[in-house]
Amino acid sequence: MRQIVLDTETTGLDWKSGDRVIEIGCVELLDRKLTGRHYHVYINPQRDIDAGAMAVHGITNEFLVDKPVFKDIADEFAEFVEGGELVIHNATFDVGFLNYELGLLGRPVLTALCPSVIDTLKLAKEQNPGKKASLNALCSLYEVDNTHRTLHGALLDAELLADVYLAMTRGQESLIMMLDEPPPQVDDGEGSGLIERPPLRVLRATDEELAGHDKVLGEIAKANKGHCLWIPPEPAPAA
Repeated sequence: MRQIVLDTETTGLDWKSGDRVIEIGCVELLDRKLTGRHYHVYINPQRDIDAGAMAVHGITNEFLVDKPVFKDIADEFAEFVEGGELVIHNATFDVGFLNYELGLLGRPVLTALCPSVIDTLKLAKEQNPGKKASLNALCSLYEVDNTHRTLHGALLDAELLADVYLAMTRGQESLIMMLDEPPPQVDDGEGSGLIERPPLRVLRATDEELAGHDKVLGEIAKANKGHCLWIPPEPAPAA
């Protein structure tokens, strides 16, 4: 299972108004483990960066003057992400911007390159309803060290998000490990290589336990005006 944890920085908040991507950061997970492979690039957007966006990521127009434009990095970006499952925080934002950039070049959209997209913002809200779901808040919740994050940065945020995502979905890791493990085998003398399972022990309720159970059901029915789902209705009288 190959996953790409991805983040972008942009000139502003709305690609529909002509804002552009100025930084892409990706890290690779293989079977839920960081491989050490990453993709990182700064991009000349050929337009000015909004002051509000600059305050968030600290990237200036002057810094991007000599950087490649998107069409010059499109092939290497597509090659890195192709076939991987994307993991993105607030995926609508990043996917919208990247689809816009790819569309300007007449290239297939991002979801044509990657089979699926996991939105960790949506996942966090489902897991922790009512709690803050920003990347900083999730780092705090899952004890991921983000003390070195003074400004947003695509590669740094992708690295932090990878740690957060693995912590959020830790139960899946044990499930995958269980599925990957071969069933235990022994030599039973007949060459089958299978373990003989002992018979299951069946524990039946005692008369005292059955009486206690009926008493609790009666109390539920009494508190609910005679209704209790676990008490079968009396059979209708014969006509």
